[in-house]
Amino acid sequence: MPKKFEEFKLNRQILNAVEEAGFTEATPIQEKAIGPVLSGQDLFGIAQTGTGKTAAYVLPMLMKLKYAQGENPRALILVPTRELALQIEEQVRLFSTYTDLRTVVIFGGIGPKTQKEQIAKGLDILVATPGRFLDLYLTGDINTRSLQFLVLDEADKMMDMGFIGSIHRILEVVPRKRQNLLFSATMSDLVHKIAGDFLKNPLTIEVAAQATPAQTVTQKMYAVPNFKTKINLLAHLLKDDEFKRLIIFCKTKTVADNINNFIARRFGEDAVRVIHANKGQNTRINSINSFKEGNVRILVATDVASRGIDVSEVSHVINFDVPIVTEDYVHRIGRTGRAFNEGIAITFYNEAERYYIDKIEKLIRQKIDEEEIPQSIFIEETPFDERQAIAREIDAQKRKENPDFKGAFHEKKKQYTSPTKKNNKKSYPSKNKKRR
Repeated sequence: MPKKFEEFKLNRQILNAVEEAGFTEATPIQEKAIGPVLSGQDLFGIAQTGTGKTAAYVLPMLMKLKYAQGENPRALILVPTRELALQIEEQVRLFSTYTDLRTVVIFGGIGPKTQKEQIAKGLDILVATPGRFLDLYLTGDINTRSLQFLVLDEADKMMDMGFIGSIHRILEVVPRKRQNLLFSATMSDLVHKIAGDFLKNPLTIEVAAQATPAQTVTQKMYAVPNFKTKINLLAHLLKDDEFKRLIIFCKTKTVADNINNFIARRFGEDAVRVIHANKGQNTRINSINSFKEGNVRILVATDVASRGIDVSEVSHVINFDVPIVTEDYVHRIGRTGRAFNEGIAITFYNEAERYYIDKIEKLIRQKIDEEEIPQSIFIEETPFDERQAIAREIDAQKRKENPDFKGAFHEKKKQYTSPTKKNNKKSYPSKNKKRR
């Protein structure tokens, strides 16, 4: 039987906030982590997104901080993206409703003036991205001498984004005597290294096999030869009423904008929003809030948002493109099947993306069910440029696995870089035929 929050050594103010937030039973990560964090242990938590890990460290942290004290932060939570920073700040505020604890969130992409003013008023908990934290520390706006807690959340994403240098610089400027908590969905070599540098005799908690998707997520995939056919399949799926609230993940900003424009034309501008790195901060926040509130049904996003959206009733995730960083697959599909709800994750892949599907299946240690493209879907002819890009990508993959591999684009075949139309047909035959 899952443990109830009433059974933990939490005070009445925190329990009232938890109850009002609609939580009664602890998730496995919360059940395993809250007690050790309360007892002062360093902790290494391996937990996928959607398992409730934020509350697993925020609740005992609030209990130990108890009330507002001094002007400088006593807890620092470091996260890789501004979306995740805002999400965690929201949860901290939710659970600290009946306390006087003060929380400030800081991140890049906007001017620091307002953030500096908020810090100057005094705070207890600081939620920050590494770059902005270092910026404000170096200008003297953040004083770390009172820090008691240091949390690294989504450590694997931080390593993927190249933050290891920033993390090491931060470790040099925080007090040696502190409690450390590290959470990651996967255990890469870099995560293992930072854990060794960061944690002291930690308790390791793993609530599921590393990088396994939530059991509440059903996974499917379709072999789709090209971009236009992916669009045709997407349009077919979106007609189904079971796609109540969904996120469509893309590899690039250009593809995200194209899909957003297509859906807006087909289903109306009120049905969809798009977020990626070129969108302003306020636009991204407003788009996520509209999606959370149910005002729009579809959110199109690049991986900038794969870990920054906490919406409990996302029915579907569609991977329009397969992520190149295989761990991102776990985080993308973790946007559905949250808080014990069921969800469906659908992935489209072309011939070049099969390489990454194989790596994903190895990572999650399970096969993804393959579905046949419905007969009603028109299979488009793959344009020459796209066919060429796919061939180049496959060559690069083979060369990566075998440095001696000589592909269609190696230096001895330079004549094929600008082939005639006749040679086109001969050199790059299309395997895709229109269904009649």
